[in-house]
Amino acid sequence: MNTPHPSAPRGLLVAAPRSGSGKTTVTLALLAALARRGLGVRAVKSGPDYIDPAFHAAATGRPGLNLDSWAMPPALVDYLATGAIAGAQVLVAEGAMGLFDGVAGEAGRTGAGADIAARLGLPVLLVLDVSGQSQTAAAVLRGFLTHDPRVRIAGVVLNKLGSPRHERMIREAMAPLGVPILGTVPREAGIVLPERHLGLVQAGETGDLAERLATLADLAERHLDLDGILAAAGTPAIGAGDGHALLRPPGQRIALAQDAAFSFMYAHVLEGWRALGAQVLPFSPLADEAPDPACDALWLPGGYPELHAGRLAAATRFRDGVRAFARGRPVHGECGGYMVLGQALTDAEGTTHPMLGLLDLQTSFARRKMNLGYRAARLIAPSPLGAAGETVRGHEFHYATVTTRGADAPLADLADAEGRSLGAAGSRRGPVTGSFFHAIARD
Repeated sequence: MNTPHPSAPRGLLVAAPRSGSGKTTVTLALLAALARRGLGVRAVKSGPDYIDPAFHAAATGRPGLNLDSWAMPPALVDYLATGAIAGAQVLVAEGAMGLFDGVAGEAGRTGAGADIAARLGLPVLLVLDVSGQSQTAAAVLRGFLTHDPRVRIAGVVLNKLGSPRHERMIREAMAPLGVPILGTVPREAGIVLPERHLGLVQAGETGDLAERLATLADLAERHLDLDGILAAAGTPAIGAGDGHALLRPPGQRIALAQDAAFSFMYAHVLEGWRALGAQVLPFSPLADEAPDPACDALWLPGGYPELHAGRLAAATRFRDGVRAFARGRPVHGECGGYMVLGQALTDAEGTTHPMLGLLDLQTSFARRKMNLGYRAARLIAPSPLGAAGETVRGHEFHYATVTTRGADAPLADLADAEGRSLGAAGSRRGPVTGSFFHAIARD
């Protein structure tokens, strides 16, 4: 049976009580199956995440996108969502962590997936990992139905079912709640995607990704009620919004490092730069390419330089090209890019590799410490992120530590999501700046 094509765009948010419940697997299976059936599907990720949107893009054939209720002002969320659904028939959003997990703060701006569902009018498809429980799953669902009146649970997927009897017991317990069960995935049907320290191995590095997505589409055909899910989706209610909070382009022609070592770049940032007339010219440091000398700004995004430190240290054309570029033009590095701008990077095995030497810091991946959380960065001096005194919202997520910070001046004063000061952070030396902070939008 073919899924009927909706006459107006429909949308929903796939969420779960916690990380590890299977929502990414269900999301990718749903995206791949609907795309296979010829529907125009656009996927978005709620919250700060570079990796899942690349898998979304591979499954749908359309660019991935992030929407973040804490880091983006509401008008920007509306603006980006309006653009995402233009020309699409189905909008599928994927939550992060648990549906209601966010930070303490202003209502509707907690960073939780529930904020995005409520703001855009997206019903929720709730993925429940029911391994190790039966009737208790109904109590969990009851809690989700009543916890937040802004959010409507439109259906449930039971994941990791152990047997037909297991399924029957849960169905009987949930029946009085009146919520349709729109998927039943047996425990042995789970598809495991390879992982590393910051999440899934990147889509571009998963050599058999097309085969995995086809397998996930098959899983959806067997175990998800695709027609029921589409019927449960709602018509998004999205305001026009505006893009005033988008990051301004740091130049008219921007050289962008882009490969397996430098891949953490938000799609909405690039789209915003291009919308304002900037040209983005990618180059690959791992291929020992230098930035185009005709550019007037250089951006080194985050990624996994710690996995490629030896190759980067040996990339002489890259090194010489960036050093020449930095003699008079702005160069900015985020997270992994910041580490590469430093004097040296020590990898997980304890080997220290020389880096670009444009900033004074030295970093280590051998001495790991997780740094994770939203950040508000008030810029101390002008930089590619904005003017002095401006505040930019974003996040940090890394395991590297700074072993030597050096004498460079700091880039910004940081605060966490609840406004607590984290002190000065980042580095600046002449036209070169960097920090572990990933910028999402202007405050």
